[in-house]
Amino acid sequence: MSWLPLAGIGVVVFGFALRLNAAMVVVLAGVVTGLAAGMSPREILVAFGEGFRNNRFLGLFLLMLPVLGLLERYGLREHAAAWIARRRRVGLFRVLLSYLALRQLTAAMGLVSLGGQAQTVRPLLAPMAEAAARPGSGVLSEEAREDLRAMSAATDNIGLFFGEDLFVAFGAVLLMQGVYASHGIVLEPLEIALWGLPTALCAFVIHAFRLKRFSRRVQQ
Repeated sequence: MSWLPLAGIGVVVFGFALRLNAAMVVVLAGVVTGLAAGMSPREILVAFGEGFRNNRFLGLFLLMLPVLGLLERYGLREHAAAWIARRRRVGLFRVLLSYLALRQLTAAMGLVSLGGQAQTVRPLLAPMAEAAARPGSGVLSEEAREDLRAMSAATDNIGLFFGEDLFVAFGAVLLMQGVYASHGIVLEPLEIALWGLPTALCAFVIHAFRLKRFSRRVQQ
């Protein structure tokens, strides 16, 4: 067995230690590993292309980041905050609770990529929550602003975590089905997913209670 292909690990370690560009370090590590394994430059490019094709969701995520950055550069966060500010009846509690319900329902249908920290919480939910919680003076303390951002991120995580368990094609559901099947217990994925419904409802009610207390504390 040849140990030379492990040289790519050293490239990753030194690259990250020197705080170089992460994407450049990973690509360089892949090239070094391929050359050390005896692959030609053409074979390395083919391997990169196949990896990108087989993991298209990762490619879409990487392409999404510059698009979101461009939207933020032209005022996406400000427009989201202004839209909420014009609706005085929509308070902080309603904003976060509505997103929790939407996130949990879409995750239960398998649409987990509709939300997320980078694509939804930072550019949309957090500015909307800050605008909804802003007092009459229009000023929020830095501590309250950080608390709002943290609670927005937590709301997304809770909605996703307890919503995706209701999706019949979710990996954890299929894993449980396989474990039961290996012990001679035949269960359909739908049966397993439905057993996650009480937990999802409890999580929604508990976090809604937390959001209510949180919104009161921030507005005070």
